[in-house]
Amino acid sequence: MSLSFTKMHGLGNDFVVIDARDTDPALDAGTIRRLCDRRFGIGCDQLVLLSAPTREGADVQVRFFNPDGSEAGACGNASRCVVAFVGGTPTLQTAAGLLPTTRDGALVTVDMGLPGLNWQDIPLARSCDTLTLPLHEDAAACSMGNPHATLFGDTDRAETLGPDLERDALFPERANIGFAQILSPTHMRLRVWERGAGLTLACGSGACAAVVNAVRRGLTERTCTVTMDGGDLRITWRQDGHVLMTGPAVTVFHGTTA
Repeated sequence: MSLSFTKMHGLGNDFVVIDARDTDPALDAGTIRRLCDRRFGIGCDQLVLLSAPTREGADVQVRFFNPDGSEAGACGNASRCVVAFVGGTPTLQTAAGLLPTTRDGALVTVDMGLPGLNWQDIPLARSCDTLTLPLHEDAAACSMGNPHATLFGDTDRAETLGPDLERDALFPERANIGFAQILSPTHMRLRVWERGAGLTLACGSGACAAVVNAVRRGLTERTCTVTMDGGDLRITWRQDGHVLMTGPAVTVFHGTTA
């Protein structure tokens, strides 16, 4: 079946966006894997499927799929791309809840909601302190609609430790693993090994999780610039608990599958 799509990216974290608000492409895991393949398909870090909203107050329903065909609960960079694709300031219906958005020129802000800080929220396989996980590397964890663990120190270990930590038995649904270096109270360097996708140029929900975990440990202020391989995001963990993520969203090209 021929599909129309739009290729987009947020800081190099790239997506295939399929607008199914008026159609039903019925994508299965095998088709998603083929579309995401960089050699035999379009190529992307995630496929984003838009459909008509089913919740009051939402303007569009958004689902995120990893290159291995699995579904993710949230994706910050992709959420900004959806805002740019749809236009205006839509409220996004996601598995993580309703995400309000705003725009300031080329920059898009998404309210990523409240982080989950309890072990059941992430989820972890057993009860433990989410600020000090019982891993062989010191890490803190939270949920941003998907499970995240953040290691503080340097970012060079992402490729070597990321794959094993993603699948550690402590994470029954696997986890995104962030490697953060604190540069100042308002600036950090971050690389993220994403579950189902591997190392990406940027991870919006991972940046949110890294700032939340850093604030909880007293390492940064509540507003922080997060520099990733693809560029910078501004993350604010407001006093009311909501996490705001601000950054660009870029349309690369439109196309149709064969």
